[in-house]
Amino acid sequence: MTDPTDRNRLDEAGSPYLRQHADNPVHWQPWDETAFEAARERDVPIFLSIGYSACHWCHVMEEESFSDPEVAEVLNEHFVPVKVDREERPDVDALYMKVCQVVRGGGGWPLSAFLTPDREPFFVGTYFPKEAKRNQPGFLQLLADVRESWQTDRGDLEDRADQWLSAARGELESLPDAVELGDDSPLADAAQNVARGADRDNGGFGRSPKFPQTGRVDLLLRANAIDDRYGNVAREALDAMADGGLYDHLGGGFHRYCTDADWTVPHFEKMLYDQASLARTYVDGYRAFGDDRYADVVRETLDFVDRELGHPEGGFHATLDARSPPVDDPEGEHEEGAFYVWTPEQVDKAVTEYADAAPSDVDDDVLADLFCERYGVTEAGNFEHGQTVLTRSASIADLADDFDRSEDEIEEMLDAVESRLRAARADRPRPARDDKVLAGWNGLMARAYAEAGLALDAEYGERAADAIRFVREELWDGDRLSRRIIDEDVAGVGYAEDYAYLAAGALATYEATGDHAHLGFALDLADALLDACYDPETGALYEAPESVADVDVRSQAVGEGPTPSPVGVASETLLGLDAFDPDACYADAADAMLERYGGRVQNSPAALPELALAADTRAVGHREVTVAADSLPDGWRDAVGGAYLPDRLLSVRPPTTEGLDAWLADLELPEAPPIWAGRESDGEPTAYVCRRACSPPLTTAGEIESWLAEFSR
Repeated sequence: MTDPTDRNRLDEAGSPYLRQHADNPVHWQPWDETAFEAARERDVPIFLSIGYSACHWCHVMEEESFSDPEVAEVLNEHFVPVKVDREERPDVDALYMKVCQVVRGGGGWPLSAFLTPDREPFFVGTYFPKEAKRNQPGFLQLLADVRESWQTDRGDLEDRADQWLSAARGELESLPDAVELGDDSPLADAAQNVARGADRDNGGFGRSPKFPQTGRVDLLLRANAIDDRYGNVAREALDAMADGGLYDHLGGGFHRYCTDADWTVPHFEKMLYDQASLARTYVDGYRAFGDDRYADVVRETLDFVDRELGHPEGGFHATLDARSPPVDDPEGEHEEGAFYVWTPEQVDKAVTEYADAAPSDVDDDVLADLFCERYGVTEAGNFEHGQTVLTRSASIADLADDFDRSEDEIEEMLDAVESRLRAARADRPRPARDDKVLAGWNGLMARAYAEAGLALDAEYGERAADAIRFVREELWDGDRLSRRIIDEDVAGVGYAEDYAYLAAGALATYEATGDHAHLGFALDLADALLDACYDPETGALYEAPESVADVDVRSQAVGEGPTPSPVGVASETLLGLDAFDPDACYADAADAMLERYGGRVQNSPAALPELALAADTRAVGHREVTVAADSLPDGWRDAVGGAYLPDRLLSVRPPTTEGLDAWLADLELPEAPPIWAGRESDGEPTAYVCRRACSPPLTTAGEIESWLAEFSR
């Protein structure tokens, strides 16, 4: 029989990340039983490499080691090399990342692990250079050392592997002690804890590297009602992220994180989930503070997502790479940030050569100088090789003084010069895109578009609906979700995060559009989530369905990663859906999850802010706004969607009993739930505002605003 490890099998993969490695001389195998059986038959260790397509250091390790024939020869002869895309298999990543964190105190990507043929880890790390440098062992020497240890100390390695796997199992599978849920909200204590970790000098949280931490900002925004000091900390984070290098000032959207404390130099990859979380947080920042700058960030970010990550049939692609060829060498080696950074000379050239993109009667030299001062472009630069990452370095008022112009004139000049530089940048070699459409990430993005649809422009809600429809048609079989689609290739099982994020997005899309088909989908997803990943006896939510058999530990879907906590999002969403189908006992499941994981909210709320927010929602209840009308009246949109109402649950229902009966039949509900029952209109749009008690029928936006204020915390 032909040995499958005699060749690189990744040319059969759908994942763009795996296909990036299909031409490596390393005989990469996918994560499958064929690879594991080959390791057992050859009696050699598995070398597992986990990464994702936009990962900078994954690219570096590929170029240094995996593209190197010398390294490939050793890997192919003495190991079974296996590649995993963490975005397709988060459960595989969670297990071995936990081992790395337990053993080494931290982790990252690429994740490099050596496993026994039975998949038990005995050595873990992240990036290794080919040759030793900067106190890092060289990968070639590491391979030799592991090979020798496998031959001479195998018993010790297997004992270590058993201990490490047991430790990871304990971390990932052991249930935390349940706590009794009281009537008090944890919000004040959680906000105090989060605020203590804030960087009040630079904005955000911690030192460096600086990650967006949107969940913490969301928690502080909600706690602003308790004490406006929390709102101040949230604003500092919002301003710092929008002004610094994390934000793409020409094209919109956010990079992954910044490498420094003051938000200047990012890692340049753009992840769909970051756009989703940040756009939604800036919508709430705009609602809470009325700052038009935050609304501009939302619009620019959503425009970027639609333009560069949008799928033509409705969904959203996963990522843009951090790297691209140099501006002056389209065939050259890819460099991080090449698409985004500038020198003064490049600015001068773009202003002159792309003048047709935005004609102006202002001299080109003045426009170039204005742009450089606005965004800190200097000869010295703030990045590699004298290049500059754009940051908002001068205010409009300061520029007006410096250039002896009015502020309106300065803004017109900036519009012109930015248009020219955007046109110039569009002709640069572009970063690669990972075309995966992931169910859960699309749910997060739809949720952001839906909230923008309520707060800014109803068309954003329609874009959310396009995404939800696409995922439902392509990845939902009526019973279970698949994880992703690439072109027409559907693969992978749905994980807890897919069900939870997509249900949250579908519910938000129903709120934004009033289309009950999205509500029905959210209810179906909630049922599937509880059936596939939830244990009603313990209140535990597991990352993967029980049917997944090729990972030796079943991780709980708690989170603490770059995406929101699945159990937090699930709890919050189930609490909302309970209003529409109380007989499904969604609130009971949410309560059980919050009891099971509530101790973590008490001990480390900064790590699980979404869970703290769900616990707050449970304690204070929703402000329900039921609108009996064919659609949400435009004049009511600001009162309901433009106001900061983090505990809002908006429901548009048909104005007549006959129309509602048709909805109930579509949704397979035996009777009208309390949020709809008895709430018809009297010939004109009518609203009802409730939180444990209800308003009388309301017919004006002013009345709605008054009753929403009446039912505040």
